[in-house]
Amino acid sequence: MDDVDLRKLRYFVAVAERLHFGRAAESLHIAQPVLSRQIRALEDDLKVRLFDRDRRSTALTPAGRQLLADAPSLLSNAEALRRRVRRAARGPRTFTVGFMPGLIVTAAVRAFGDRHPELTVDLVRTSWDDQSDVVRDGRVDVSYIRPPVDQGGLTIRPLYTEPRVAVVPGDHRLAGKESIALAELASEHLIQDPDAVPEWRDIAVEMRDRTRPPTPVYRSVEEKLEHVAAGRGLIVLPLSVAAFYTRPDIAYLAVEDLAPSQVSLAWDAARRTPLLAEFAEIALSVASS
Repeated sequence: MDDVDLRKLRYFVAVAERLHFGRAAESLHIAQPVLSRQIRALEDDLKVRLFDRDRRSTALTPAGRQLLADAPSLLSNAEALRRRVRRAARGPRTFTVGFMPGLIVTAAVRAFGDRHPELTVDLVRTSWDDQSDVVRDGRVDVSYIRPPVDQGGLTIRPLYTEPRVAVVPGDHRLAGKESIALAELASEHLIQDPDAVPEWRDIAVEMRDRTRPPTPVYRSVEEKLEHVAAGRGLIVLPLSVAAFYTRPDIAYLAVEDLAPSQVSLAWDAARRTPLLAEFAEIALSVASS
């Protein structure tokens, strides 16, 4: 078998995600017959059938499902390689650090920059959705992360933990309490991914209204806080994030049996530059001081 053509792989992912050749071709800005030929060529390269098609539907075969599981990381690694090569060609050398809302990384960045005045140290603000993606696609060299996060292909270095708090409307029945038990929130509506708060998910499963519609996906802390303030539910945040977004129409509650949030550093496990380990050493030292 020849090496996999990344262009064909991108075409495959476009079809696999939409299960529609016409819409995939439109998104790729190519003609549908061209896309169909490229997919057939990829199937010939791999010597497998990737899609089951008839006049009414398109479905992935078992081989197609496996390729869809593996393809994004391969494409991401290829894009990361391009980014790093282009960045090295431009010069001067740069080292980029990703950080999430509420995390202050100034001390580690300054200490690293003092050690390496030949480097330009850049910063990129990340979010819950892309905190590991920015490492895989080469936008950053290292990224400060919080769970839940896909750790595949990454080296993870735990730095420290911090408390998490429940965020409720300012007029909530529990607002003003010094601390509460998690069970007191079990009947509440959590307006974030339940996997981000597994303790709440597990204790509330029997008490939640099973007819309640699925929680919408809110992409930013600011958006989530607007919905909390409007009385549509609660969220759970690390204490540093909650303190960063203080506002008068919401309240933060300490929860006695809520596990702390782990803050870690992540980088591409395939990279071998000593700068990564050195930055991690500095970040851990700063976190411990």
